[in-house]
Amino acid sequence: MPRPQKERKVHKPPIYTRFKPTGVAAKGLKQIILTLDEYEAIRLSDFYGMSQEEASEEMEISRPTFTRLIETARKKMADFLINGKLLSLEGGNIHFRNNVFKCEDCGQLFTTSLNTEIKTCPNCESANIINLAGGFGHGKCCI
Repeated sequence: MPRPQKERKVHKPPIYTRFKPTGVAAKGLKQIILTLDEYEAIRLSDFYGMSQEEASEEMEISRPTFTRLIETARKKMADFLINGKLLSLEGGNIHFRNNVFKCEDCGQLFTTSLNTEIKTCPNCESANIINLAGGFGHGKCCI
């Protein structure tokens, strides 16, 4: 029986969650799922240039676990780029550190701690707000 997997910490939910080649209908493409912990590994290592040691500490996982995670994520990204598949960000055993809200009326994005609940947009005062962490099953559990 395998050991239970530790929750990996992800800074905040991604704003964009689906990517595909231009000019090709999504319904005809094979899908690749990049989990949110794989996304975070790419963000920390490749976007921010953190060492594997620094990134593993940020995600609160071991360095060998981070190495496996980043290798899997890079293989999926290469498959997406080379074979023109549909890339979706979803799933994974994660817990967000922060949340992002989006106002559907003015388009404003704002980051908050997970224990902050936003009822109206601080920019236009609209109540038409989307909780991005909630779209991944998080947010309410953390408030």
